[in-house]
Amino acid sequence: MLRARVGLHDRPVGVRRDDPEAQVGGERTRTADGVHARHSRGPTCQDARVRRRPLAPLGRLLRLGARRRARRPVGAGGGGVASYAPRADGRPDPGEVVWAWVPFEEDASHGKDRPVLVLAVRRTEVVALMLTSKDHDRDAADEARWGRFWMDVGTGGWDRQRRPSEVRLDRLLALSPAAVRREGAALDRGVFDRVVGEARRFHPHL
Repeated sequence: MLRARVGLHDRPVGVRRDDPEAQVGGERTRTADGVHARHSRGPTCQDARVRRRPLAPLGRLLRLGARRRARRPVGAGGGGVASYAPRADGRPDPGEVVWAWVPFEEDASHGKDRPVLVLAVRRTEVVALMLTSKDHDRDAADEARWGRFWMDVGTGGWDRQRRPSEVRLDRLLALSPAAVRREGAALDRGVFDRVVGEARRFHPHL
């Protein structure tokens, strides 16, 4: 019976050159009991790719963190940013409901004009919460199951039909000032303060 003797620099005896298993991932020899033993010829390109794969999730996390920091509204590190200072000057001011282009949550490349309650204004963004005239009292439990929470704010001049409105508390918007289409109306100060208080459950930095 042919015995394999493998040295540090020797080619194993009895290896067939046309054996496909001897050409992928190393060479093999037959031992005395007939068991094939594989001898690695060093790391392959496939091995190198496998070792690099764990770095990919870390890179994605770093990029995600950078995007979140870029979108984080002013004051996220501490100190309240919400204020009440409505002015009839044609510009979005804290405490006002204005109409603005709001991107869809599931696809930010698309959106629609919506009324939003302005909480704070800075040079590069308008911090706001979106409003809707849809009554979510009936499906509040289902909405909460999907992480959406609403609060009644009553009626106002932002809706020509004077329909009761609700504000979404969990989704904080950071809009470009250019996205604001027109001024609506100021929210009552007491209602505004209650909205901010409820919104702080989801956004403590407000």
